[in-house]
Amino acid sequence: MGQKINPLGFRLGTTQSHYSLWFSQPKNYSEGLQEDQKIRNCIKNYVQKNTKTSPVVEGISHIEIQKRLDLIQIIIYMGFPKLLIEHRPHGIEELQMNIQKELKFNYVNRKLNIVITRITKPYGNSNILAEFIAGQLKNRVSFRKAMKKAIELTEQTDTKGIQIQIAGRIDGKEIARIEWIREGRVPLQTIRAKIDYCAYTARTIYGVLGIKIWIFIGEE
Repeated sequence: MGQKINPLGFRLGTTQSHYSLWFSQPKNYSEGLQEDQKIRNCIKNYVQKNTKTSPVVEGISHIEIQKRLDLIQIIIYMGFPKLLIEHRPHGIEELQMNIQKELKFNYVNRKLNIVITRITKPYGNSNILAEFIAGQLKNRVSFRKAMKKAIELTEQTDTKGIQIQIAGRIDGKEIARIEWIREGRVPLQTIRAKIDYCAYTARTIYGVLGIKIWIFIGEE
């Protein structure tokens, strides 16, 4: 069997950097890790709840968390932040309140700061693309058509190559299978190659489908 490693973890320290930046003593480390997970889940749930009516994929690329003694800085990288901000003038403040409730803020001197950063080419990002494909599959679009459309969108963003894999009961067939498509180069063995990777779960009426996307951005 081939030994497969997560392409992002494999490149940490070379072309990939950490999404959480903080220091903690060993006994408090697990608490900090759980805190990060709660923050990320809270933000994702809030965005999903407030953008259900929107036809566009409201994609979060990734969430960066930086912690200091007196401050928690959260940077949300989004594809289409306008929809969240335009209709909700106090959206960020509301989100801030939700996170503080979730964390049960007991820290007297600790502030929470949220910044939303827009991604210039959203469909060049694996998470947003996976969300787009999941939306297509939920609307019963053929998986081949969904994959080809995703590749067309990615080609407009000057990427060097892309590979998409869908696994599960595709098109409602009784036997689960894996289908994949590749366009251009995707050198997974080359560490200096900058690769954006995402594993996403799509819940359809037939069951759960797993979507994996590898995007080759370029070499550093």
